Amino acid sequence: MVQERPKRVERRLSAILAADVAGYSRLMHNDEEATHVELTALVTDAVVPAIVEHGGRIVKNTGDGFLAEFTSSVEAVRAAVQFQTRIKQLTINEDEERRIAFRVGINVGDVIVEPHDIFGDGVNIAARLEGIADPGGICISSSAYDQVWGKIEVDFADLGDQNLKNIARPVRAYAVARDKFGSTAKGSRTTPILPRAPRLSMVVLPFANIGGNPEQDYFVDGVTESLTTDLSRIRGLFVIGRHTAFSYKGKSIDLKQIGRELDVLYVLEGSVQRSANQLRVNVQFVDAESGAHLWADRFDKPICDLFELQDEIVSRLANALNAQLIAAEARRSEHSLHPSALDLYFQGMARWNKGVTPAHMAQARSFFERALELDPDNVEALVGIGAVDVTRAGFFLADNPDALFAAAEAALNKAMSLAPQHALAHAFLGSVLLCTKRAIEGIAECEHALELNPNLAEAHAFIGCAQAFSGRAEETEAHVHKAMRLSPRDEGTYRWMTWVGFSKLLLGADAEAVVWFRRGLNSNPNNPIAHLDLAAALAHLGKLDEARASRNKALALNPTLTIRRLKGIPFSDDPTFREQGRRVIQGMRLAGVPEE
Repeated sequence: MVQERPKRVERRLSAILAADVAGYSRLMHNDEEATHVELTALVTDAVVPAIVEHGGRIVKNTGDGFLAEFTSSVEAVRAAVQFQTRIKQLTINEDEERRIAFRVGINVGDVIVEPHDIFGDGVNIAARLEGIADPGGICISSSAYDQVWGKIEVDFADLGDQNLKNIARPVRAYAVARDKFGSTAKGSRTTPILPRAPRLSMVVLPFANIGGNPEQDYFVDGVTESLTTDLSRIRGLFVIGRHTAFSYKGKSIDLKQIGRELDVLYVLEGSVQRSANQLRVNVQFVDAESGAHLWADRFDKPICDLFELQDEIVSRLANALNAQLIAAEARRSEHSLHPSALDLYFQGMARWNKGVTPAHMAQARSFFERALELDPDNVEALVGIGAVDVTRAGFFLADNPDALFAAAEAALNKAMSLAPQHALAHAFLGSVLLCTKRAIEGIAECEHALELNPNLAEAHAFIGCAQAFSGRAEETEAHVHKAMRLSPRDEGTYRWMTWVGFSKLLLGADAEAVVWFRRGLNSNPNNPIAHLDLAAALAHLGKLDEARASRNKALALNPTLTIRRLKGIPFSDDPTFREQGRRVIQGMRLAGVPEE
């Protein structure tokens, strides 16, 4: 007898809204029929229209309340605000003892779906949050808050981590601010609650002029002001204006206090010291909530043209800080019980930065996909998808490069339709174009990205790579040097150095190619194609044992690398590139790279 396969449990990610009537038993005891009639009328006149209008559905009624499900946390909160406001209007003239008021909890979670009910921790958390809301109030989890913040005209108060009954881990909770419904949450009448600082928010404090030479003040202040301006260009980063920041100049203030006063998560402070013909800049990046130092660095530069020097220092700091912000937010996100789209984006970027192996790229794409499930129009996740797909194709990590290039182009075009000025989206679209026999268009796209963000080092590196595909491999190195000058500690330098090595290999400068490949691999060894290109260069130099060792490292990281796969992406029809590319394949054959 054939055993039936178990029925698959249906699950989906939902925004769950749980509501009940505060003091329902008391109201029913005092006047059972009147309470029932009024509750029915309020649900019919206020609750149901709001839920339907915002795309939700009432899953079930619970006697004194109901459970509703939405596909969007933004719409769930909007619906709750709408019906809570309407109920307050309808009951405002009633005695407080007889007034019906709902408490509402909202959470985002993965739920088990049955025809007339939903189950799971996501539902339980919503119900527990409803229990800590005041009558007439709305309380939401951090997973919902991170998605709605900045998207609806409602202020929230941070209730901190809450230990909810029968929920193993604390849940960070937020309540609609007091002025919206007259209350926030239990206990809030006596304890003022400060709102949590927005994600990706910081202040650049005025840099200190070490030595006190007043003639140096203009330069030090210029570094602070320019850095504030350049950091403001980072999409999604909220930076306190320079006039406010300069009100702290010369004052000794606790950084956690500054974080609370300005409502920011991060603080950047630094100093500038001049001695003879040398300039030293020290910087510290601090978590304003904990006071922990997340990153510190020092820049020593010879003094030449002060304004040119200021631009270089500022661009390097802006690029380095962008990477540090991603790393810091990825660490925060790892501890999130219910990650938001933003949490998942940062975790995806953290995997992307680990290296171009099949595993890392698959993990990064998975995080970006999950972010898009929560927010289909998340621009950063779309750019992440595009970056992963063009990299998987361009670094020979998959059997279907044409499909991946097409998918990358579609994701990046969608991102730019939502955010036309997104510099990194333009740069990665340029990389797609240069990998698909459209190098000239790719260079133009990267140049446009640099018009939008002159500090975008990646765009310079892409232009360098495009020169190799255009038969001008001798020009690659200069463009990569521009990228590395802007962002010498960039997570992407290992890729950029590989492209210089590749250009040297095309030109027959095998010894120089070996130096560049090894520099890139010292920066990040998780780059199988760099190991393979290094093997080709070593083979041309007659160092066959070293070449085979490098080939083995490449195949350990990506066992699918073969001559056939490498020849499967033409990249360019330029005759010079095609001729130069033959010696690369020849070197790989000498190193023993398998044909199939």
